[in-house]
Amino acid sequence: MKKYISQQNLNTLLDNLIAEGRRVVAPRMSAGIPLYEPLTSSTEMVTGLLPRRSAKEAFFPVCEELMSYEKEGQQVKLTDVDPARFPETVLVGVRPCDAVAIPVLDAVFSWDYKDEFFLERRRKTTIIGLACTTADDACFCTAVGLSPTETRGSDLFLTPLVGGGYAFESCSAKGEQLITNHKELFTGQTKAKTLPLAAPQTEKIDVKKVKGWLDEHFEDPLWDGVAVRCVGCGACAFVCPACHCFDIVDEGTEKAGKRRKSWDACGFWKFTHHASGHNPRDLQPKRYRNRIMHKFKYYNDKFGQTLCTGCGRCVRICPVGIDIKAIIDTIMNSEC
Repeated sequence: MKKYISQQNLNTLLDNLIAEGRRVVAPRMSAGIPLYEPLTSSTEMVTGLLPRRSAKEAFFPVCEELMSYEKEGQQVKLTDVDPARFPETVLVGVRPCDAVAIPVLDAVFSWDYKDEFFLERRRKTTIIGLACTTADDACFCTAVGLSPTETRGSDLFLTPLVGGGYAFESCSAKGEQLITNHKELFTGQTKAKTLPLAAPQTEKIDVKKVKGWLDEHFEDPLWDGVAVRCVGCGACAFVCPACHCFDIVDEGTEKAGKRRKSWDACGFWKFTHHASGHNPRDLQPKRYRNRIMHKFKYYNDKFGQTLCTGCGRCVRICPVGIDIKAIIDTIMNSEC
């Protein structure tokens, strides 16, 4: 028999966590758009729609303050932001394509430099994943070797059941601790079947073949063809659960100001613009080439993984209809 939690008990769990002072983040409607945002009540959570942006914002905000400075006479006072102030968080209803990207980001933010802002949020966050029961034409998680029931990245994983409620499984010590702390809500068992799961209709990507082609085709006419439409808006990077480029700037006057970290994107013209005026990626095809190279070659070279989870957000959001899966299919069908 499956371990079972009812919808009512799940709602009670979220309300209890909020009452305890936890920051509970889940998909909710915001100005008519589903987004991962803090809840004030379990009734705000929506589970039938993929949020417009990914869950990475819980660990890697669009913009955050790192420090402030203030000058008095000849003295400059620097005040660091203390990551210890970040609240205990439970991230709920996270789709597999979002949850699996979080360990991918872990590798980046703990590699040659330990980013305590990201890592402290990670330490303080418990992730409750949710299996997908629907998919649209943009979904392609199965093409990159994942699935609508992928548990990697989740601490606790829920699968919707026929008749309501969820089968649950613990995936980490954090998940076990959450169950132990609220064991009165996790006492059920059921023989109910799971709801039919999503089945994205996409051909599996041969990641090794794609990387092999990219290894040998940095200069190739294909790049001009696939990127001729790209307008460099950066929307694809901003909705992607695995993209992680950022900039750090000082904002203020000579008297006082703040240092902030904010999202950036390799599709932007200024991303590689040197102070000298030179730009090694001066044309948009070069910038779009870097996006594909980063996802299917550069990250793989460094960490042995693919920087794409098949969520399809970039396909849905692109104002000119660029489809990354179609581009990868073109590469797979190209002669080496």
